[in-house]
Amino acid sequence: MENLTLVIPAKNESESLPRVLDDLIKFKLKTIVVLEKEDFKTIESINKYNDIDVLYQKNKGYGDALTEGINKVNTKYFCIFNADGSFLSSELKIMYNLLNNNSADFVFGSRYMNGASSEDDTIVTLIGNKFFSFIGNFFFFLGISDILYTYVMGSTQKAKHLNLKSKDFAFCVELPIKAKKNDYRLVSSPSNEKPRIAGKKKVNAFKDGFMILIAMIKLFFFNKSKIK
Repeated sequence: MENLTLVIPAKNESESLPRVLDDLIKFKLKTIVVLEKEDFKTIESINKYNDIDVLYQKNKGYGDALTEGINKVNTKYFCIFNADGSFLSSELKIMYNLLNNNSADFVFGSRYMNGASSEDDTIVTLIGNKFFSFIGNFFFFLGISDILYTYVMGSTQKAKHLNLKSKDFAFCVELPIKAKKNDYRLVSSPSNEKPRIAGKKKVNAFKDGFMILIAMIKLFFFNKSKIK
């Protein structure tokens, strides 16, 4: 997987990030950890890791961290990999093979396929994920089953072409919707989500859910054409 770079947004993940990086060492992948300059605790927690690139955000927000990270990737493929310990690194190879063997442009991990699971979902987040995935498939014909799960691997060049602008969790829907509008091929891959190491969710289900819904409405009514 020499053509792959991991993008790890890691705000306030001092407890989990070192353990995640230790698990990823065996893959010898290029890795970009995206942090805020003021996050001294997390910065200090990874001082011993010399083989990663640390990118300090110019702005704020989860979506902004991902966009800034992807824009720094120089390899053919990128993969968003969470710093909280909820993603299984063993699934990286499966997703990578889907990109290479199926002529896919983006692979989306899904907790709702056969052979997939989640140990982190609550009833509220489950309903929300199903609801937004339904909207994505009904109005945008995405063909993916877990729109809010950001275990995503894809073409770096094509991701940069999308001109992603979301600073917050609306990034989760902006990426697949804009990719589909540009006729890029989206596929899903079964994923098994583990409990977060620190046990802390950063998503406010209702506040962020409303923000995501507004983003989808805007993408439907005001962004109908391909990005030039």
